[in-house]
Amino acid sequence: MRVIEVGERPLAIEDIVAIARDGARVELAPAARARIAAARDVVLRLAQGEAPIYGVNSALGANTGERLDASDLAEYQRRAIRARAVCVGVPYDRASVRAMLAARIAGMANGGSGVSQDVLDTMVAMLNGGVHPIVPRQGSIGVADLPQLAHLALPLIGEGEAEFAGERMPGGEALQRAGLEPVALGPKDGLALVSANAATIGRAALVTADALDLAAVWRVSVALSLEAFRANLSPLDQRAVAARDAAGQAEAAAQLRTLLDGSELLAPGAARRVQDPLSFRVVAQVHGCLQAALARARSEVEIELASAADSPLVIAADDVMLSNGNFHVPALALAFDAAAIALAQAASLAAQRVVRFMTPAMTGLPLQLTRHGPAHSGFATLQKTLSVLWSDIRLRANPGSLDGLTVSEGIEDHATMALGTVEKLAEALERARYVIAVEMLVAAQALDLRALAPERMGAGVRCAYRAIRDVVLVLDVDRPLGPDVDALAARIAAGDFADPRRR
Repeated sequence: MRVIEVGERPLAIEDIVAIARDGARVELAPAARARIAAARDVVLRLAQGEAPIYGVNSALGANTGERLDASDLAEYQRRAIRARAVCVGVPYDRASVRAMLAARIAGMANGGSGVSQDVLDTMVAMLNGGVHPIVPRQGSIGVADLPQLAHLALPLIGEGEAEFAGERMPGGEALQRAGLEPVALGPKDGLALVSANAATIGRAALVTADALDLAAVWRVSVALSLEAFRANLSPLDQRAVAARDAAGQAEAAAQLRTLLDGSELLAPGAARRVQDPLSFRVVAQVHGCLQAALARARSEVEIELASAADSPLVIAADDVMLSNGNFHVPALALAFDAAAIALAQAASLAAQRVVRFMTPAMTGLPLQLTRHGPAHSGFATLQKTLSVLWSDIRLRANPGSLDGLTVSEGIEDHATMALGTVEKLAEALERARYVIAVEMLVAAQALDLRALAPERMGAGVRCAYRAIRDVVLVLDVDRPLGPDVDALAARIAAGDFADPRRR
């Protein structure tokens, strides 16, 4: 089994995916243990001093500055976790919870949290042992993911609920079945567990990975449409693309050229038109923007994975603990808002391409892509499904990072809503997968109606076309098309189109 060492190098989103979805184990690097020990010494020493330290010897939230009794410092940390376990709704799936655990372990391994080594070791053992806390979805406003991380932490102290071996049970029982014991919290331990953005970061890593994968598949769908429409490929010409150094544009065009390599459309005079509708002509520009937006999202996630963003932050070298705002992640929230807008732009093009395929004047093919004339509907009614999917994606492109109420007696008067921006992108991706399936289905039908021999297609298009026909048959007489779209979307999700040239 793969082992990922945490604390020696910054983690990438691929590391989080491996831990969350592939069951990779986590080990703490010796350097991380040294940082944790040094920071813990600072916490224990300053907790007994006269200077008030937020969440250590003085209270949290609206009670900021209220001194805690020295005999209550450890028990206060347990109460801090319980009081913040206020999430509601459907729990996150196992992979997402594992991603959250991995993200928090990575954050604490950076050395600024001051957490007890035993607490962190038990969290690592819980992850490796398959104890997955039950974490409901609704609660975080992006001023650290306090509610989600409280639910994540409850089983560590023998409380809350967790899933173990496929069964949901009390957190203490799950620990026991895994051969673990609840931890004893010391000063700052509870705050270190909950005052971070690990729910957002973990989910963002998974969503970014999914978005990057889907964007690559989407370019396969675009290439299919270009081939089936018999489009003019001059907008993908390297010379035209190089004339404008826009982010992502050259990369997107190069990937499309690779998929279309060998197509007869590349021959001079092969295109049906001098200039096609914009939905075919500007794919490199729009998909380039999507690629650039996802690259920015990835960068923001990996910045957070490499950061010590606790408040108060322990700086062991200077023997101090500093209150700060590093738990606030507006850049990440803005990046995911932008990615959702870029995704909607790509979805708009895809929807328009599908609609263009329905019109004989545009394609030279039969109305609604059916051979049987007006007595058959062909793909006409599938446009309704497409319209709903586009509307749902458009809705989720609205900015989420501008929302939020002032809470905590005016102390928390700004919120990033970062987790919400991540989740709405995830929801948009689900709809986009169906949009891609619709476009693939329609483009494959157009290729069949043109009776285009596979050897006349680009290499990547040819492989993708065969993969589509492995799942759904060409439409002859009318049949329910919803199941066809579902089947194709399932194969997209399974990775069948990740690199069609391998087929």
